[in-house]
Amino acid sequence: MAEAVHTLHVDVVSAEDQIYSGEVEFVALPGEAGELGIYPRHAPLITRIKAGTVRLKLPGQSEEELVFVAGGILEVQPKRVTVLADTAIRGKDLDEARALEAIKQAELARDNAQDKQEVATVELQLSHLVAELAAARKYRHRA
Repeated sequence: MAEAVHTLHVDVVSAEDQIYSGEVEFVALPGEAGELGIYPRHAPLITRIKAGTVRLKLPGQSEEELVFVAGGILEVQPKRVTVLADTAIRGKDLDEARALEAIKQAELARDNAQDKQEVATVELQLSHLVAELAAARKYRHRA
């Protein structure tokens, strides 16, 4: 007799939209201290996440769903994971050309920055854009 597949419920939301809500076998995402992998019955956890790709392994599918997040908060309960993202974009909606253009603009803004605070703000934006570009390329190479 086949063993039942164990899943957990995942919600990925941003201020603008609910990006994903459903059952998964596994979720991986970029935590501040490194990559986090979460399976059903994981110990409770609340932590900050950094810009990068959330990978969702859906039951019965070989391909993972990808979602880009630009930071946020992760809450893990034994049967539920909630990702509260500052910004979240579905993998299929990532635009590599737009990200490249935004990186060029951010680099120009950094070069023209007037003070350390402005440089720091642009550097943070640039790091998010580089992570978004990496996620777009990962999604494109998957297809």
